[in-house]
Amino acid sequence: MKKSVFYLSHLFLFLLFSISVRSQSGITGEVKVDYVPFSNYVRPIDSTKTDAKSNFKRAQIALEIPVSLKMDKYNHPRLWSIGLQGAYAKMENKNYEIQSLPAILPNGFPAELLNAQIGVKHLRSISQSWSLLIMASVGVYTDMEEINKDDVLIQGGVLFIKQFNPNLAFGMGPVLTNSFGVPMVLPGIYFNWESKRALHFKVAFPEGLELGYRMSDNFDLKAVVELSGMTAETKVGNKSMLLGYQQIIAGIKPQLKLGEHWILEPTVGTTLVRSFSTNSRKIKDIFKEKDLADPRFTTTFYGAVALKWKF
Repeated sequence: MKKSVFYLSHLFLFLLFSISVRSQSGITGEVKVDYVPFSNYVRPIDSTKTDAKSNFKRAQIALEIPVSLKMDKYNHPRLWSIGLQGAYAKMENKNYEIQSLPAILPNGFPAELLNAQIGVKHLRSISQSWSLLIMASVGVYTDMEEINKDDVLIQGGVLFIKQFNPNLAFGMGPVLTNSFGVPMVLPGIYFNWESKRALHFKVAFPEGLELGYRMSDNFDLKAVVELSGMTAETKVGNKSMLLGYQQIIAGIKPQLKLGEHWILEPTVGTTLVRSFSTNSRKIKDIFKEKDLADPRFTTTFYGAVALKWKF
């Protein structure tokens, strides 16, 4: 029996907007594309690797625009900002037979996924070591089969963040979402621990882990483990469900600074986990245990390239 991580990929998308709790003195953004070639579908009922295959191609963009920034009496930033995020993924599915499809996805895996949201963030200090982070966002999360009001998800949250030292911060607080049909409060967590020496590391939730060596002011070589996900409202037997895509990769990520404002980050590695999950939008089913594992795919190559900027 396996409990569903019912909001992991959805929570990732929401908290992605809150990852940076430091001062944003200018416009920051990122464009990223990633690619997973065809890998075999593993049938949940008996964990058998089948001849059916799917790939995954995704393009993402994120932009944060400060609206107001002031330094308070603690010399900490008091920030208001607007964030825009979008992700579009396309999958090709080959050699699937009806009898091999998971019961939770009788029509097969989606060919497209779209996540797009706009949000507002407010960061302020409440003491020398505590900060308050307030967030709200509205977005469309769809499998592109039909876009309607069920695909619109609204979220909000308040995180209380303790800055133990310049390298370690932990925060938690309530996150409000209508993902399950009616507004519901879920736990939100923020964690960031990093060092800034030549040999450095970073542990961040929900982003992942990295260990790197800074070879020069313009070149940094990192080994990373990263979590990413997408969420979509879908119809299963005319019933509204949440479809979650989860992906964990491990790889090598060189970071190259291109002047003062630009950073290029290619990644080459492998998929550790690549799976889908579906969850009922009824509150009573949130903690319902699953009889079968989630549909997943075998390990394969992973490649990505990202361009970041800050002005």
